[in-house]
Parts: sequence; structure tokens; C-alpha cells
Amino acid sequence: MSARSTSSEAVTGILNIDKPVGPTSHDVVRKLRWLLDKKRVGHAGTLDPLASGVLVVAAGRATRLLEYVVGQRKRYLAEIRLGQTSTTYDGEGEISPAQAVNASQDEIETTLSAFRGAIKQIPPMHSAVKQKGRPLYELAREGREVERAARAVTVYELEIVRWQSPVLQLRIVCSAGTYIRSLAHDLGQSLGCGGYLSGLQRTAVGTFTIADAISPNSLTRNNVADFVQPPDRAVAHLPRLDTQAPAADALVNGRRIRRQEEDPDADVVRAYGPSGEFIGIVVARDAEWKPHKIFYQP
Repeated sequence: MSARSTSSEAVTGILNIDKPVGPTSHDVVRKLRWLLDKKRVGHAGTLDPLASGVLVVAAGRATRLLEYVVGQRKRYLAEIRLGQTSTTYDGEGEISPAQAVNASQDEIETTLSAFRGAIKQIPPMHSAVKQKGRPLYELAREGREVERAARAVTVYELEIVRWQSPVLQLRIVCSAGTYIRSLAHDLGQSLGCGGYLSGLQRTAVGTFTIADAISPNSLTRNNVADFVQPPDRAVAHLPRLDTQAPAADALVNGRRIRRQEEDPDADVVRAYGPSGEFIGIVVARDAEWKPHKIFYQP
């Protein structure tokens, strides 16, 4: 099965999309469904309408691999406007009147130290987090604010790129589930002047980078298949297991194989056959490899 086939039925794989400011992530998916003439299209990691950057999209059977993309580290370039607050923590909400910002760059740097490493965040009311089956944003639209449990996230890197009052630009590397809007709001609260996220670009999701992303506006039905990458691109970060014919055949047919001493010491791996063909995802079960998501079709 070729990821570059012009047949919409045959196209299955990964697209690294550079989502522009304006459309929702679902708008991008809807467009790609039309371009590919394919219903089975999904994305990993939602970007808000006011955010741009890397949006990993999968088509066909490759959607089964999106779960391995979602949990990857994210990189962002964030713009925070200090001295004002927003009801949504970003530029879409009601913005408060501006107040003076007296913080120096050294003071901001000192305050940022509390936001590095393992931290806890309270999700914003205007988010898709569900409470009793309902997204928080639905409750917020009804004028309701409810208690939200804090969530553990990790901020691996948090660096000042530029500070020109009242605009602060940060470079951020963080775990999945981190709300940059909440970080902007909480930073403003800690500085005592308020703050909201006024701009956001996601520059990387795992091994997918903005440098390799394609604008959805440049895609047509005639060229979209040329930008579809093979399904295993979604799991390039996983250890690789190479197998020979008997073992490869067993995995393809849903049977377990014995782990070898030279095999990767990992619980989840991407498996390949003797000719380098992607077999699928296999998982460790004691002394064996068990087929989990098989892609190769003889």
C-alpha cells in the first residue's frame, strides 16, 4: 500500500500541517477529508483558532497511530501580554483594561522558575476538559464556573526570547496536556499585573517540526497525496524491531514471537520485516512480542 498513491482509497499515512491562525483544528481535518475524499481523517493535539503551527494529521488506517503522537513533547513560541487579563486566558475572551507593568526582565525570570519542571495546572473554563460528561467550555458559555481539579504537567524548558513591556515572548518545551493559556494567566497572577496569551505557534510535536510542515492552503486534490508520509512516520520515536521471515510472518498473522537477547529493551516497538516493510506495533509480554496494531498486508 503506497502512501503516495493518487487513489483516495489507497492513501493512508501522516501529514505534518502548518495550521494558520483562524480555522479550528477540525476545520483543517474537514478540508483534508474533502481533499482526500476520505472520511477517516483525524488529528493529534488540538490547536485553538488563534494558535498556529504543527498539527499532525493522519489519514486512513494511520489514524490508529495517532495515540503515539499525542503523548509526545510539544514546543511552542508564545506571546504573553502582561497588564491585562482575559476571561478565556487568550485573545478570544473579554479583555480587561490595561494597567501598568513594572516588572523587569530579571523579576520575570525569577518568577518563571516556579513554572519549570513538574507543576500543576488548573484547566481553563474555556477548554474541552469534561466534567460530568460536559465540556467545560459549554458550562462557561452558560456563565457557569465550576471547580476544576489541578493536573500534573511538566515544563522541560521555559526561556525568555524577548521582553518589551507589555509583551513577553517565551520559548516553551512541555509535556502533553500543558495549557499554555493557563501558564500565561498564572504567570500574570504571580507577577501581580495579570496576563493573557496573545499569540501562540506550535513549532514541534515530537519529531514533527514547523520547518517540515505544509500549509493546508497549498494543498489540492491533485497534490495532497505527494505530502502524505508513511504511517510509521507517526511512531519514528519508538525503538525499532527488525525481524526475519518466520518471525515476521507470525506477527503479520497475529501470532506471538519469542524475544531475542539483541531485541530492544522496551515495552512498545515498531516492527519491520526482512525487506524493511513496516509490520506494525508490537508489545512486550514477558519473553514474547505480541502483535498489537498490524499494518502490513501481504
